[in-house]
Amino acid sequence: QVQLAESGGGLVQAGGSLRLSCAASGRITYTHVMAWFRQAPGREREFVAAISRSVGSTQYADSMEGRFTISSDNAKNTVDLQMNNLQPADTAVYYCAVGLALKVWRSLDDREFDYWGQGTRVTVSS
Repeated sequence: QVQLAESGGGLVQAGGSLRLSCAASGRITYTHVMAWFRQAPGREREFVAAISRSVGSTQYADSMEGRFTISSDNAKNTVDLQMNNLQPADTAVYYCAVGLALKVWRSLDDREFDYWGQGTRVTVSS
């Protein structure tokens, strides 16, 4: 089992920045991928970014690349999401997720991720 706890959400004005953090505990290993997803009101959950714990490779959703940066600290079992130039369309609950790389790295399908945090809310005002 892996437990995840997100932090860092809040209210920010358009153009501002936030940094989300997710701390993992339990049986997390280098075979796992850590990722961020988000779900806006009335919309399906969508992929944001992912990082491989084994080699540090990253993937981003097209609309976030260049504005968002995912990073991890394997010694601390944390993954961060630096979000810059936030826009009202980025308003959502952001979730940290963990899955086995062999299962999730190619598809990044949220249904394949095994562990999820409770989410942290990000609100961007115009």
